[in-house]
Amino acid sequence: MSEKSEKELAEEVLKKYDSDADTMQYTGLMAKFVSALAITFSIFQLYTATFGVLDAQLQRAVHLGFGLALVYLLYPSRKRWSRTKVHPLDVVLAILGAASPAYIVLEYQQLVLRSGTVTTPDLAVGLIGILLVVEATRRVVGIPMVTVVLCFIAYAFAGPYMPGVLAHRGLTLNQLVGHLYFTTEGIFGIPLGVSSTFIFLFILFGAYLESTGLGKFFIDLANSIAGWASGGPAKVAVLSSGLMGTVSGSSVANVVGTGSLTIPMMKKLGYHKNFAGAVEAAASTGGQLMPPVMGAAAFLMAEFVGVPYIDIVKAAVVPALLYFTGVWLGVHFEAKRSNLKGLPREQLPKFGRLFIERGHLALPLVVIVYLLVSGYTPMRAALVAIVLSIVCSALRKSTRMKPIEIVRGLDKGARNVLSVLVACASAGIVIGVVTKTGVGLKLASGLLALSGGLLLPTLFFTMITAIVLGMGVPTTANYVITSTIAAPAIIQMGVPVLAAHMFVFYFGIIADVTPPVALAAFAGAGIAGGNALKTGINASKLAIAAFIIPYMFVLSPVILMVDATIGNVLLATVTAIIGMVALSSALIGYLVDNCRAYERIILIAGGLMMIKPGMLTDIAGFVLFALVLVSQWQRKKAQRSAA
Repeated sequence: MSEKSEKELAEEVLKKYDSDADTMQYTGLMAKFVSALAITFSIFQLYTATFGVLDAQLQRAVHLGFGLALVYLLYPSRKRWSRTKVHPLDVVLAILGAASPAYIVLEYQQLVLRSGTVTTPDLAVGLIGILLVVEATRRVVGIPMVTVVLCFIAYAFAGPYMPGVLAHRGLTLNQLVGHLYFTTEGIFGIPLGVSSTFIFLFILFGAYLESTGLGKFFIDLANSIAGWASGGPAKVAVLSSGLMGTVSGSSVANVVGTGSLTIPMMKKLGYHKNFAGAVEAAASTGGQLMPPVMGAAAFLMAEFVGVPYIDIVKAAVVPALLYFTGVWLGVHFEAKRSNLKGLPREQLPKFGRLFIERGHLALPLVVIVYLLVSGYTPMRAALVAIVLSIVCSALRKSTRMKPIEIVRGLDKGARNVLSVLVACASAGIVIGVVTKTGVGLKLASGLLALSGGLLLPTLFFTMITAIVLGMGVPTTANYVITSTIAAPAIIQMGVPVLAAHMFVFYFGIIADVTPPVALAAFAGAGIAGGNALKTGINASKLAIAAFIIPYMFVLSPVILMVDATIGNVLLATVTAIIGMVALSSALIGYLVDNCRAYERIILIAGGLMMIKPGMLTDIAGFVLFALVLVSQWQRKKAQRSAA
């Protein structure tokens, strides 16, 4: 397959499985106008980040106005419409999308003085604004999220007719529109507030890092480290996707970006196409769990939990390590089982030369961690990192960005933020209905009643909710909904707030590789030419750590650095890693030799015991693991002697 055809296939897969990538392809004057609008959007965000953000509602209104205008110009209403010529209807909707939030900016003083009283013009503008957000959600995010939003809006009106604990007084149209559109508890709530400040800057930072060639550097770096090992290209996929996850918040985009290079390498080495696509899907999905720059939902978590973002980063370190260890082990055992070799060392990049030539591109990531640890706000840290990414690229002629590329970075950053912006705005509608009707506490109470007041059943039902919701709703919106509805139930059972929120965050992400709707796995299958369902099943096996780790940090928050000592963290990490070895070998069917059926059962039992916190379970699990390990060593030795 030629390089050109591989690139075309990657773009086709991205558009098919990532709805926010299927945009208009303008030429001429229209292309320049849309780019100018996107660049202006980025400049506004950079200006307010530098000189101080506006009042909350004003900042969010301008942010939404730019976002809606761009969405309606870039995302056609119907797939069969032209991708090169704008439809008149979209022009009208783009103007309304900019005008409805502008009304808040222009009438801000009067709106404050009226303090919740909704006039007829207010009602008309607010209703138009809400409908525009819902339609933008349909175009960018998809029908499942629209369905969730419309169900909550319907619930707001249907309160008097609802059964049991779900009943409430019901809202009038004036009350609903006023709450959703003219307060900071609806569309202009915390999610959009976070999007309008540091999420935008971090996405812009990621756009510039990609423009510098950092992605190619990560893939070459991973090749130099692991390309020679057993199953080298698959391990390269795990490493490079984990590294790319530090700057990419999209599982599907990550699959396409690195998978277009790593999946053909894996297939050439001998990996089955269903497994090759699964490796990339599992690794890319984990990118949203990888500090320091995680998915947009992580920034929302910092606001919802009420802690500095650096605390979220610290809490995510050990779970991310365990996740990628699990994926790496699955790849390793599959390579050993199938006797797959690595690539010849002479065909791989040299580690030292890579760092000398392009190591400076990673400096902004190091600096952003230092700034966050030093007490800088995420917005200020991202702002410095954006400037530094441009400066660092200029240190060598081969990586230097031209002035036009810097301008294009502003354009790309604004376009990349649209899916997050729309998801945050629509999630704000859900939060607005929840706060106005009080249904959040009622659903949490219902979840507790359903689980009989027991922690593990509560966690299980929450997991199922997050995974099902994640089948059609992006991670950001998924986290907002589950953290509003399900997390309070977990917190009521004595679980630390951070652990409860991290629990729903993890399962919202892992939905990307969980069949029957596993978008990251489907994208991997599209590139590999494999079966989507089988790829999803393989990806779920490789990502088994993500199904277990959330239970670990709820039962033992020490791995989230909650009331932790270095000794406690090290002990929990080491035993969990050994447990991951046991589980991965059981699922793949190979440890040091092919596993027999009873050995798999013993390894699963031992692995789960070591992952579960507690000295007795750790010892018992290790003994079971050691028994299988020694038995296979002896069997392998006997086979070699016989040979």
